[in-house]
Amino acid sequence: MSDKHYIRKYFPVLGMSCAACAVSVESMFKKTEGVKDAGVNYANQSVWVEVENGFDAIALKNAIQAIGYDIIITEENAQAIQEDAQVKQYQKLKIRTIFSVVLTLPVFTIGMFFMDMPYGNWISMVLSAPIVFFIGNSFFITAYKQAKHGKANMDTLVALSTSIAFAFSVFNTLYPQFWHQKGLHPHVYYEAASVVITFVLLGKLLEERAKSNTSSAIKKLMGLKPNTVNAIINGKEQIIAIAEVKKGDLLLVKPGEKIPVDGMVKQGNSFVDESMINGESVAVNKHEGLTVFAGTINQKGSFRFEAQKVGNETLLAQIIKTVQDAQGSKAPVQKTVDKIAGIFVPVVMSISILTFVAWMIFGGENAFTHALLTSVTVLVIACPCALGLATPTAIMVGVGIGAENHLLIKDAESLELAHRVNTIILDKTGTITVGKPMVTDVWTVPEFDLTQQQILVALEKLSEHPLADAVVNYFGNEGTGDIVIQGFESITGKGVKAQYKNLPYFIGNNNLIISNGIYLTSTQTTTAQNWQEQAKTVLFFADNNHVLAMIAIADSIKTTSKQAVNLLQKQGIEVFMLTGDNIQTATAVALQVGITNFKAEVLPSDKAKFVKQLQAQGKIVAMVGDGINDSEALAQADVSIAMGKGADIAMDVAKITIINSDLQLIAKAILLSKKTVATIRQNLFWAFIYNVIGIPLAAGILYPVNGFLLNPMIAGAAMALSSVSVVSNSLRLKLLKL
Repeated sequence: MSDKHYIRKYFPVLGMSCAACAVSVESMFKKTEGVKDAGVNYANQSVWVEVENGFDAIALKNAIQAIGYDIIITEENAQAIQEDAQVKQYQKLKIRTIFSVVLTLPVFTIGMFFMDMPYGNWISMVLSAPIVFFIGNSFFITAYKQAKHGKANMDTLVALSTSIAFAFSVFNTLYPQFWHQKGLHPHVYYEAASVVITFVLLGKLLEERAKSNTSSAIKKLMGLKPNTVNAIINGKEQIIAIAEVKKGDLLLVKPGEKIPVDGMVKQGNSFVDESMINGESVAVNKHEGLTVFAGTINQKGSFRFEAQKVGNETLLAQIIKTVQDAQGSKAPVQKTVDKIAGIFVPVVMSISILTFVAWMIFGGENAFTHALLTSVTVLVIACPCALGLATPTAIMVGVGIGAENHLLIKDAESLELAHRVNTIILDKTGTITVGKPMVTDVWTVPEFDLTQQQILVALEKLSEHPLADAVVNYFGNEGTGDIVIQGFESITGKGVKAQYKNLPYFIGNNNLIISNGIYLTSTQTTTAQNWQEQAKTVLFFADNNHVLAMIAIADSIKTTSKQAVNLLQKQGIEVFMLTGDNIQTATAVALQVGITNFKAEVLPSDKAKFVKQLQAQGKIVAMVGDGINDSEALAQADVSIAMGKGADIAMDVAKITIINSDLQLIAKAILLSKKTVATIRQNLFWAFIYNVIGIPLAAGILYPVNGFLLNPMIAGAAMALSSVSVVSNSLRLKLLKL
């Protein structure tokens, strides 16, 4: 069956407690009939699956429940359901941990300081039994379900180690004479079994709290959505839930309220804080015909608007989904880590058995006791969790920081690769420039008055030329209603002419002016030529005899573009500019921003070819664009970056979107990538080194040298702390100031 018959679906996962769990869940999904591919992210407790169109998600739910986990298949409020389940799980875990600590303290005290007290072993047995078999029963249940399907995870290690330690201790408590007859003391390890479970529970508790912090960016974004809206129904205002809003509904936004969905203003006027989208601190004036976005905040005025995009279609919803997808995506290094985590538990179990056998052969008179102790300690200290958390937690925090700084990162691969970029290609229009024609310069005769300005604006309001709006926006509409224009005529390729109070007026290019017998003075000619050399379009406004005003219009360069280019070049990154515009305009823009490598009159396919040429030279290329014409080159580039105010297709193709279209954020994205990758490497180093050192110590490698054997309860504490340390190291990324 071809790919077009498959769709990708996302589900929250419940019950995963370690990285090996994620591997088990993923492999179970992949084996389910109808599933083409699947990927599980342990850090954000989610799964994506590619399934046949029309596939029943119940089959996935049944498959995953068989090995002790669950998924939420309800699409509506799935995130809220998962959060509610996680909160309940956290509270349940908290209670279990508290009870475990309370019962473990006396067992630990007896085992460490009062080993020979009367009935001490019996008291420890009674207190540790509920810890192992009631408080820690989830370890045994999950281990059993895993074993039925030939799988093993962290719970398997905990269940094996604690049950063996407890069973051995019970035997020694009930039949101490067995060892007395051999001249040996019957040691018990109730404190080891109890402390291991307590520390594992405590580690899970701290881990759950830490993981919730890594997704704080998502929660902040979700907090931008109001829960209720003011709807105008049959002419009356009613408060309804945001889930009930439909396209075409008329909604009212009052001062200080968050805008609930995307739409168009129909009545009223106000200023809206759109900093969450554009990064600008200055509020944007909104009036009839303008678009408003969900999550932005209305200021002083109130207005009514028509809902156009609701639910998952809004810009805010798309931002949230993109951040979630990115946080759930896997960096290339994570694929290797997943393979290691998948075989980690079976390898550790094998090492534990080998340790037991080796001690039984070479252990001397205390061979069995030491064999049991070391094999249990190996099971306890081994921790795939730290390994599994190393990459995704750092990625989640990195993506969250990006979202808070107007960088929308779609996948982990881009975040991991961005710091290696050594060549950046910038599109011109809409990327380096604003992408919208604006008036840049105005020259007028000394006697130019308000009435003449109003005539100029009135003419441009009637014109259909694309540059006319720039003139109207620059001068404003004030007073133009009193100007009655007569005999308006549009002259193709030249401009427009009309009359006001029977006097002729013209606005257009140089050809229009000359063809009507109006000539420029030397000052006007010099000024116009200077503007044209800067790749600006010059409009001439004249009466029947003289040029009254000259207006220069250009696609203005963003105020931050030159600084951004300079910053990238200082970092040793080669910067190119590609544009479909003419060579004169391209040269002018390149000179102003400090780019020496540029190409003009480039077709969309040529941009992609140029990316390939650079890649063939061994360069890691980032393409930055905003339009449909950039999409091919964006798809070809190693790292693709789109402007948030650009075309939808550019943002769909690109893996990183600069929401506020500020090029200075490219350097910040590279810095974020560098710091995130450094954190991943630190995490992996500590996770690997911990197991490389810890497992041999647990096996008793130092015993022949200095008689040192690692206590199982110390191993349990170390195991719990390893996961917490990795997550805590990832959270340090939050201190990064971009």
